[in-house]
Amino acid sequence: MAGKKRRRRTKKPKILIAGLGNLLLRDDGVGVHAVRRFQKSADNRYRAVEVGCAVLDALHLLEWAEKILLIDAMKAGGSPGTVYWVPSIEELDGGPVPASLHELSIVQALRMIDQTRSPEVSIIGIEPEIIDYGLDLSPSVEAALPLVLHTGEKTIEKWFKKTFP
Repeated sequence: MAGKKRRRRTKKPKILIAGLGNLLLRDDGVGVHAVRRFQKSADNRYRAVEVGCAVLDALHLLEWAEKILLIDAMKAGGSPGTVYWVPSIEELDGGPVPASLHELSIVQALRMIDQTRSPEVSIIGIEPEIIDYGLDLSPSVEAALPLVLHTGEKTIEKWFKKTFP
C-alpha cells in the first residue's frame, strides 16, 4: 500500500518481578508480600514470582529474564518503611547498601548466570522495622507497600518505553 508506513514490530521484553525474603521473619518477607500484590494484577507484561530465600532455585528465571525487578528488605539506615529504588545492580557492587539480608545475595546469584547476556536489573528495597518470628508486616512496612507497587509500575513503564519508543 503506497503512502502507508509499516510499523516495525518489537518483541515484548521478558520482565521478571522477583519477591525476595523470609515470610516467617515479618518485615524480611516484604518482597514476597509485594510480589503477591503484583500477581493479583491482570497485567501480562511481566512474570511476578515469589522467590523467597530460594535464590538458587530461581536461577532459571534469572536466566530467562531480560529485565529484572527485585523487591526485598534492605537495611540502609533509613527509617522503617523507607523505600529505596536502586536503578542498576552495579550500584550495589561494593557499595554501601547491601543487596539482601540473606546468605546468598541476589548479586552473587546473578553472577552465576550466563555471562554472555546481562539483564537490566533494578531493585526496590524497603527498610525493615521488625526482623523476628511472625507472619505480619510491621505497620510502617505495610504502609510502604503502595509506594513499592507504584515504583515497580513506573519501572516497568520505563522499560516498555525503551522497548517501544
